[in-house]
Amino acid sequence: MRELLVPVCRTLPWRALGAGAAVGLLFAGTARMFPEGFNPWLALNTLRASALCFAVGLAFVLDDPARHTTATVPTPRPLRQALCLVPVLPLAALWWTAAVLLIPADLRPPLGATTLEAGTACALALAGAATAIRRREDPEPGVAVGAALLITGVLAALLLPERWALFVAADDPNWPDAHGRWAVLLAAALAAWLLCSREPPAHRPTGPARPRPR
Repeated sequence: MRELLVPVCRTLPWRALGAGAAVGLLFAGTARMFPEGFNPWLALNTLRASALCFAVGLAFVLDDPARHTTATVPTPRPLRQALCLVPVLPLAALWWTAAVLLIPADLRPPLGATTLEAGTACALALAGAATAIRRREDPEPGVAVGAALLITGVLAALLLPERWALFVAADDPNWPDAHGRWAVLLAAALAAWLLCSREPPAHRPTGPARPRPR
């Protein structure tokens, strides 16, 4: 594990991750720069936008330009993908703590619920990347997955009917129900990631059957 972790850390897309994290903190920092123009609803949506930016950066974490070479190594794909997350998860926790603290205390939304939303966005990014890797030959699906995640988040905020709404205000009576849906979405995203991170079934060569020796 230690021998594998060092080269994995070197090949991670730190620029994409850093860009997503920086833009996310910039969004959260607007609550400190313009406190007079903020209210709890705007602060909540600012934190949601920050989490989405970080998740878009996280969509690049499984990119592997040498994928067609590493596909033949004895290390299984689930382990390779898990190793990509070992250095990222502690940094993600620190980043989320900084983003939350940038929101003034009197405007800060419920921490547990908003952390659930942020975690679900990140899980969807990983599930999308793992699905793209399993179904396509593209070694770097991060751009497509990140764009799809961003578009899906915007459309969900704008088009979901009220009974299925995910982005509700903290004082909305539907807040608990909405976060029940977030929890289901998180479980589905994690399950999809675990399923798609498995090695694809080996393709047996097809051709005319050879006669068996007698």
